[in-house]
Amino acid sequence: MSNLRLSLNPRRKPCALISALLFVLFISQSARADEFVHGIAMQGEPALPANFTHLPYANPNAPKGGRIVYGVGGSFDSLNPFIVKSIRTTARGLWDPAFGNLVFETLLKRSRDEPFTLYGLLAQGIAMPDDRSWIEFEMDADAKFSDGQPVTVEDVMFTFNLLKEKGRPPYSSRMKQVEKMERVADNRVRLTFNATASRETPLLFGLMPVLPKHATNAETFDQSTLVPPIGSGPYTVKTVKPGEQIVFQRNDDYWGKDKPVNRGFYNFDEVRVDYYRNASAQFEAFKKGLFDVRTESSPAKWETGYDFAAATDGRIEKDIIPSRTPSGMLGFVFNTRRAPFDNRNVRKALAMAFDFEWANENLFFGAYQRTSSYWQDSELSSLGVPADDREKALLADYPDAVLPEVMDGTYRAPITDGTGRDRKVLREVLSILRSEGYSLDSGQMVDTSGRQLSFEVLIAGGAGLSGQDLERLVLSYKNTLAKLGIALEPRFVDDSQFQARKGSFDYDMTINRYSSSLSPGAEQVFRWGSSSRDQEGSFNFAGTAEPVIDTLIDAMLAARNREDFRAAVRAFDRVLISGHYVVPLYHIGERRLAHWARVSHPEYVPLYGPQYPTWWATEQ
Repeated sequence: MSNLRLSLNPRRKPCALISALLFVLFISQSARADEFVHGIAMQGEPALPANFTHLPYANPNAPKGGRIVYGVGGSFDSLNPFIVKSIRTTARGLWDPAFGNLVFETLLKRSRDEPFTLYGLLAQGIAMPDDRSWIEFEMDADAKFSDGQPVTVEDVMFTFNLLKEKGRPPYSSRMKQVEKMERVADNRVRLTFNATASRETPLLFGLMPVLPKHATNAETFDQSTLVPPIGSGPYTVKTVKPGEQIVFQRNDDYWGKDKPVNRGFYNFDEVRVDYYRNASAQFEAFKKGLFDVRTESSPAKWETGYDFAAATDGRIEKDIIPSRTPSGMLGFVFNTRRAPFDNRNVRKALAMAFDFEWANENLFFGAYQRTSSYWQDSELSSLGVPADDREKALLADYPDAVLPEVMDGTYRAPITDGTGRDRKVLREVLSILRSEGYSLDSGQMVDTSGRQLSFEVLIAGGAGLSGQDLERLVLSYKNTLAKLGIALEPRFVDDSQFQARKGSFDYDMTINRYSSSLSPGAEQVFRWGSSSRDQEGSFNFAGTAEPVIDTLIDAMLAARNREDFRAAVRAFDRVLISGHYVVPLYHIGERRLAHWARVSHPEYVPLYGPQYPTWWATEQ
């Protein structure tokens, strides 16, 4: 789709026929922006045609019925996933990237088999010009909330304005990119964007939730609540046990059950989410069959922990699924808001001191690969690839942002001899710290004021690690640093304390997993952008506020072809690596999944891995 703009020289008088042809061409090209399509992609075109019958990773003939139970760690105190107060303490399943958006829905639905493509859901059609200066959504006339009321343009506009005033990031900030929102027909709403918007902005509005204006109290919206909400999704909230359990019941009158994007989805009559206070209790519950599916993050447990009867007699199935997406980054995150972590060389030295080789062999059965890039194992990674002319142009105004070895593609995370006391590496760490004013005094690493280099690591079970694995990992790092006279103090807290302190950036160092997709975009602003550094509830755990980071995120969002996009992401990757904002840990190039045989899944696994909403019950 494109718009054609003609600029005719008034001194010339083209013949009437040419003028008429040009006018017709102008009208037809302009009208293309008003054509409604079934889907939109960040780059290129959607893979599925307008007449597709179902998403390729769903089984449209999956049986309906039965129940699936999920087991998760932690607790919950709210049923509102869109506000700051409950940003990390909302019950799972209402609005959930893993279990599905069971209660609340979006205008468009993302295909998990394409990098970033959206197809119609609440909106049956989408119109957008080539320059993406606006987007128009045509609402599906059949769309209804669970109480039978229609989903309207008024609901869309109400929701967007409400989230602007009282929502959490990133929903609260998206309307800043909108110059005008207007109802252009009974079933159509148009958003016209201002100069701060990017090419990704229209797609992000397609992924915004839509709430019922008639059943939402705007005055109290920013307060946590345990009152079951009304949504347009396939399930309603059946029962709630605060902090312990939430149960969803499939809505037999769900308006969207025959939509192509939903065929083969939402097959269980009931979805239950049970909460466990610690990882040991959670695993024991799985062994007893109290919940159905478990992603196993511990290589040790995968190798030795599944020797119980149900796992050996076939009642539990173990699946190893190769990963087709970038590695992401799991790491100990430095809070650069605090000294001495505001010093890049100090961060570099402390990152070097982590002995991956020892930890991998002694704690994890050699199962992991060392992570050196935020987009490792994909074309977006900068590892082993010298910066090309596109990247150099993007980085030209920031000559010190990327280290030489990262720029030329030779960088790798340090490799030790695996003894836990590699003298060569420790000497290099000591040399860097000395260059920054530190020295050894009576076995302690001290600064020029005589204060020992010490810090606390805030941790709780999570980030894809079991509590036991995480504890052993931190203690191994502590032991290595102790050889240099550096004091590391693990601070284990419960999930609610962890989320509260992490959300207010109250830590020296913490652990985090930065997931990576093949279409990174605006989410990077809330992880690394200057605007999110001091925004409570953001995911800028490192506290970065660097002009080069903002510039490269803008370049990613503005890219109009794959080559420019790849260059922007690689340059961004180089800056993050060079900044030493995390102690890189490791990843595994596969997913390990265990599930009871009473639930099953489609044979085909999409690009972004298993999708639980497509599973079904084999036992009714």
